[in-house]
Amino acid sequence: MTTNSQSLQERYAPHNSCFGCGPSNSQGLRIRSCVEGDLVVAEWTPAEHHQAFPGVLNGGIIGALLDCHCNWTAAWHLMKQSGQDTPPCTVTADYSIQLKRPTPMTGPVRLEARPVEMKEDRAVIEGTLTAGGKVTATCRGTFVAVKPGHPAYHRW
Repeated sequence: MTTNSQSLQERYAPHNSCFGCGPSNSQGLRIRSCVEGDLVVAEWTPAEHHQAFPGVLNGGIIGALLDCHCNWTAAWHLMKQSGQDTPPCTVTADYSIQLKRPTPMTGPVRLEARPVEMKEDRAVIEGTLTAGGKVTATCRGTFVAVKPGHPAYHRW
């Protein structure tokens, strides 16, 4: 992934205002998820206001990073599976985060995610957050493509 390549969010949802992944949310995390083979990856650099205590990334921010990144991984793979040109709007049905060790704030973190189960309208995704070459958190979640009438249906 190059920092100049267009992310999934920028390509398919440039006006999305989600705190975690919305390109148009100037106060959000602005995750930039990009495809590398079967993986969806992102690099993100924390700022001082993202810390839990000096030098360590807040667990809630870790959860938001993995939730949004895994959601976009599901949307991408559901799009590819269905042969569509645009991803379905997906939402989180469930997810769990395992905090393995403190995540240092000294540099960028890397997010990686991949599908482990695919159905017509949902995907189970597993993701990792790595900092300093060590996995500091993992995620497993179910992400569902919403239908007309759902409040998130037209969000991108």
